[in-house]
Amino acid sequence: VGSGAEKDLEARDHLVRFHELLFNLAPSAEAIKRNTDRALLMCDRSAYDYCQDLSEKGFYERMVSANISQQIVVDSVFVDVGTYPYEAKTCGKLFIMRESNITQYQFESRCRLVDVARSDSNPHGLMIEKFNVRRNENIGTKRRR
Repeated sequence: VGSGAEKDLEARDHLVRFHELLFNLAPSAEAIKRNTDRALLMCDRSAYDYCQDLSEKGFYERMVSANISQQIVVDSVFVDVGTYPYEAKTCGKLFIMRESNITQYQFESRCRLVDVARSDSNPHGLMIEKFNVRRNENIGTKRRR
């Protein structure tokens, strides 16, 4: 166990990596499954439930069939390492990229982090709990040239 500064750094990196795996989506069912499966190793069932809900609504299927990709840009990650479990907030922008346009969303998620054993699939030794997307708000669409 490191210092508070080291824990903060590891926690923020863990959250950025998790969000990149979960929200950077290529229009490929295999790539989506591979990345979401890796993200789910970093989190409790709350992220699985989130992905399952999207799947049941046909979100991933539409991404593949319409050749749409999605990218997240994480702007900020706040982790309170002064309390345990560690409360965390991740903010950024999601971009849905279609052939004709790009739609931008303001994004915010909340969760808490608990310490777990380190492993190859979870090198930071942190588990995300109670993952919840608090904001996913459309802030505009621009035509592609």
